[in-house]
Amino acid sequence: MIIQSLPFAFLLGDDTPMDLFIKGKEIMWPILLTSFVAITVVIERILFIIRESASRQPEVVSKMLEAVERRDVQGALAVGSKSSDFIAKILVYSLSNREYSLSNAFVRASGQELARFQQGLATLDTCITLSPLLGLLGTVTGMMRTFGALGGGDVGAAAGEITGGVAEALIATACGLAVAILGLLPFNYLNARSDQAKQEVSDVSHALEILLKKAETTAPFQR
Repeated sequence: MIIQSLPFAFLLGDDTPMDLFIKGKEIMWPILLTSFVAITVVIERILFIIRESASRQPEVVSKMLEAVERRDVQGALAVGSKSSDFIAKILVYSLSNREYSLSNAFVRASGQELARFQQGLATLDTCITLSPLLGLLGTVTGMMRTFGALGGGDVGAAAGEITGGVAEALIATACGLAVAILGLLPFNYLNARSDQAKQEVSDVSHALEILLKKAETTAPFQR
């Protein structure tokens, strides 16, 4: 009864969501599975973003860069080693291995951290691409049922099967598109957050390079 009071109740008519699912025939099962996968990925990624936002400590990163500018590597490591900020972790790993290869250490650490922001996005992208294709497949199978019923000659007797085929086609298409549209919004948001993380890593990389070059023109680093 609650569903009938919703703004989109006119789309359902006298049918319940379960009735529409049944009328959509077999193709509704993979569409449903795709929607569950997409919802799971979105929830997990949103929780990840919330955790990462809560653990950000830009002041720690600033203090580490200030210590590097003072040529105090150990001080920078002491400040950053206590932080859960992903930028601070990259700096700690890079500075800890600067005697071997600072650039490679930075690339390795940043790659590992940025990979965490990309997790699940490929799966969500697949769901967004797959769901309308499944809906299109439902359209094809529904129209095949419709034309099969029309081929019998007695349109009146096959009216139920004809309308059933049309309903299958429309329901499958609508559900497939709905999953894709609803999944596209969080996908773009998550991509934007990933790009933002890449920009922050790039910015701290340039800042670290500048500070190290400045330090090389004065005195050696404190060990």
